[in-house]
Amino acid sequence: MWYQKPVISEELLQSLPNLKIVASSGVGIDHLDLNLLSCYGVKVSNTPFVVSTDTADLGMALMLASSRRLVEGHQMAVSPDTEYFPADWLGAEVSGATLGIIGMGTIGYKVAQRAKAFEMKILYHNRNQRTKEEESAVGAIYCKKIVDLLQQSDFVLLSVNLTPQTHKLIGKRELELMKPTATLINISRGLVVDQDALVEALQNKAVKAAALDVTYPEPLPRHHPLLKMKNVIITPHIGSATKKTRRLMMENMTESIQAGLRGLPIPNEVL
Repeated sequence: MWYQKPVISEELLQSLPNLKIVASSGVGIDHLDLNLLSCYGVKVSNTPFVVSTDTADLGMALMLASSRRLVEGHQMAVSPDTEYFPADWLGAEVSGATLGIIGMGTIGYKVAQRAKAFEMKILYHNRNQRTKEEESAVGAIYCKKIVDLLQQSDFVLLSVNLTPQTHKLIGKRELELMKPTATLINISRGLVVDQDALVEALQNKAVKAAALDVTYPEPLPRHHPLLKMKNVIITPHIGSATKKTRRLMMENMTESIQAGLRGLPIPNEVL
């Protein structure tokens, strides 16, 4: 499966009685009915580890681009109407700011490693607390309650899997808890955020900005209000989109398929 296609429906499973394995690219498996696949004796694999470095890089890129208003600055610099650069055109600092990471898995932790180099104060909320050694290595502080993270962070970065528990994890209440000077960064899945609530929060200046690699749907309808806001950066779900990583993803999928067909242990099997 690439870009969640083909759709694995019961009709498809019934038409493929010899199917042994579905190899899905990327980390997320929210597009798969694991119970249905299990009923048909079909195993599932994904490619969670090879995408983590590039996705963490993109998370930092979105943070920097949004805080320093790079897209707006580029448009100003190349505009035929620009006669001078205003001295009061300012961005916000990343170095020394507080970053709140929601979802401290492999990707979230790699974001923390990068943020440490920017001397950021790092807070994180996760289902399970990292070890003291892991926390110390990046200077991260665990927030058992997501409320505490939201209220203190200058940047809130989402790096969670889409599950029933994380569906619209960030909604109206959560956005209102954030600082009005804060930026929301989403590198997980579009449905983790209530987009209508986000539009309202941006319009009402409850939060300052958003930087999104994911939306729902993808792409957004061309009339969607998020596409018209200067304080919003949207990229086309390119967290893993480098030549090296995409090749490694394909190699991982091939290895899983070969193992599944031979009855061997499957690398990156989703259980």
